[in-house]
Amino acid sequence: MDGKILFLMGAAAVSGCCCLCENSYPETIEEGFVPLFNGKDLTGWTGSQMYGVETIEVKLNNGTVKKENVLACFPDRKVQGDRGNLLTEKEYRNFILRFEFVMPENGNNGLGIRTPSADVDAAYHGMCELQLLDDGGSWYYDGSNKVDKLKPYQYTGSIYGVVPSLRDNVDKQIWGKDKNFTGGGSYVRKPGMWNFEEVKVIGSEIEVYLNGYLITKGDMSKFRGDGDTPDGKKHPGLHNAKGHIGWLGHGHHVMWKNIRIKELPDDAKMGAVCPKQKMAAPCGFTTYFDGCPEQLKTMWKGVTTEEKFDNPIIRQAATPAKRAAMQAIADKGRDEHWHVRNGNLFFDGYKGGYSLATIKDLGDFELWADWRTLSITGDSGLYLRGSPQVQIWDAHNQWGIGSGGLYNNQKNPHDALAIADRPVGDWNRFHVIMRGEKVTVWLNGVLVVDNVTLENYWDRKQAIFPKEQLELQCHGDPTEWRNVFIKEL
Repeated sequence: MDGKILFLMGAAAVSGCCCLCENSYPETIEEGFVPLFNGKDLTGWTGSQMYGVETIEVKLNNGTVKKENVLACFPDRKVQGDRGNLLTEKEYRNFILRFEFVMPENGNNGLGIRTPSADVDAAYHGMCELQLLDDGGSWYYDGSNKVDKLKPYQYTGSIYGVVPSLRDNVDKQIWGKDKNFTGGGSYVRKPGMWNFEEVKVIGSEIEVYLNGYLITKGDMSKFRGDGDTPDGKKHPGLHNAKGHIGWLGHGHHVMWKNIRIKELPDDAKMGAVCPKQKMAAPCGFTTYFDGCPEQLKTMWKGVTTEEKFDNPIIRQAATPAKRAAMQAIADKGRDEHWHVRNGNLFFDGYKGGYSLATIKDLGDFELWADWRTLSITGDSGLYLRGSPQVQIWDAHNQWGIGSGGLYNNQKNPHDALAIADRPVGDWNRFHVIMRGEKVTVWLNGVLVVDNVTLENYWDRKQAIFPKEQLELQCHGDPTEWRNVFIKEL
């Protein structure tokens, strides 16, 4: 018999539940994305000769270096008359596109949407061009005088000439992470740093998410395309119902990887894309979050670091009045920085925000939870009984060690047994069982922590607290959660 089934049978017997209906809960998530770049060649692509496959080295924090193949634009391959457009051979209507990209200093490229062919200007004859730019670079932004050199509809994520992108990322990031961004209010990382972008195109609507933030939202049905757009130019392709997707080169060495797409039906609606992933709670589990906005306040409370109130020892020693006063401060941070976005529980990672905790303290429990990181080298985690932590991080670009490990352990194992993480931007599923001091974790159906003691981070001389809150950790990066179900054992 499968070892996991035996483990669950034991858990069920102790909890008094004789059914194993939770074992039918899917251990993995199938989102329906397919790759557009195979990592070997340009199969599935057509157009400019400026593009090809490049092998790069990725230096990980564990001291290792891995090699991977990326799609790259090579400026030295440009020939007379080459527009620099590389398009998918296939045409698309409605879709979600996810990809990672890195810009050189002052680099420029674009993402063509519903483009008819590689020999036209996608910004006008396609539905649109979504700008890709090192828009904090000196060519586009005067850093000394803090003045933009381009029009608002020309910056990264903008629907070129039509809808400007958000450009207000100034002194917002927590823990000094503003230094990761190129500047000028841009949500683009500095040259040489990888970015994650998700683009939704449904009917006439477009949404662009960059490094976790919604930076562009536009509806092309609001424009005729005959010169009524902000740039005053004609956009004859603005209402294209389908077309190719492509990269629009400007002679700069831009690179991409993990390019994948999910096609959506013709009747898809922008606001209803993500909630379709809502799951029913397994048998015997309490729903802590499944997309309902009210759950943010009925099931969760804020956590604050003021006066070290994130430490359970200090919280437990405080008077009821003190705890209430500090909880009011914590809940203010919750309300300002945790939101329900597209049916998901979203943490913005901005200053003033911190972790989210269950209102109810938990002893022994079983947990199912979906999560995804939204930025390259993003970081988060789960605090069990108020103590760090079941680790969440970018295993592929940062550490070379999988998520799920008990990071703060010193005497007991702290690394995950395997890397089971999906690429940044894709959803992952945790299954966690905690009984006494012992923790077992499965990530996407893979056993990554096998009945390991969780040490008490706050006081290593004592065992982990018998009962405390469960927390979704703030680590200064935007993250999303959904389908959070807990059963007390």
